[in-house]
Amino acid sequence: MTPGQTRQGASSVAETGTQPKGIVLLKPRGFCAGVVRAIDIVNIALECYGKPIYVRKEIVHNTQVVAELSRKGAIFVESLEEVPEGAWVIFSAHGVSPEVREQAVWRKLQVIDATCPLVTKVHLEAVRFAHLGYSIILIGHKDHDEMIGTFGEAPQQTWLISSVAEVARLAVPDPSRVAYLTQTTLSLDDTTEIVEALKAKYPQIVSPPAQDICYATQNRQGAVKAASPLCDLLLVVG
Repeated sequence: MTPGQTRQGASSVAETGTQPKGIVLLKPRGFCAGVVRAIDIVNIALECYGKPIYVRKEIVHNTQVVAELSRKGAIFVESLEEVPEGAWVIFSAHGVSPEVREQAVWRKLQVIDATCPLVTKVHLEAVRFAHLGYSIILIGHKDHDEMIGTFGEAPQQTWLISSVAEVARLAVPDPSRVAYLTQTTLSLDDTTEIVEALKAKYPQIVSPPAQDICYATQNRQGAVKAASPLCDLLLVVG
């Protein structure tokens, strides 16, 4: 840059009253461990078994990742019916229902499970509560792949809700035997409000043994909340 350009830039700043803005990258950021694990599983499968490798649903909800893996030879499908019998198929990080697992057996598919371990934990909790005879209140986004898979563990004993307003409409067979679970990627603040409403309606409600919302989700939400008062503009990329 020439001295003239420098002066012109300084004059422009003075005339407009604007100042250069700094960019701060929050920590933690980037993919969580479950997402990294799922992506690695697809890459390793392609290296070991060659293409094509079929993946049920998006391996993670990131279009750039899906596009890159597609270029490498992964084929993403919505249903196992699209997978040739005997082929390799990967279940996404969001998990699947027992019905999908049974379908894979019927079609003699070679399954690689990339379900996030924290999602698997919620599935196991649903199975345990169902065996104990509890009505399960599952908090989350009803059309999300993770919720569909978890619901499938005990569909006759599970009620899906996503808001405080829906709590008032709940009607379970035995109000003294109720447990709740949550999707792993929810807003902690919003979920807390729903849980408080559930506890008010069902004082004996049983909580999951450990928080279902994953630590990576909580940490990132905490970082955004702490940074918000210090920023003019906050961008979430993804």
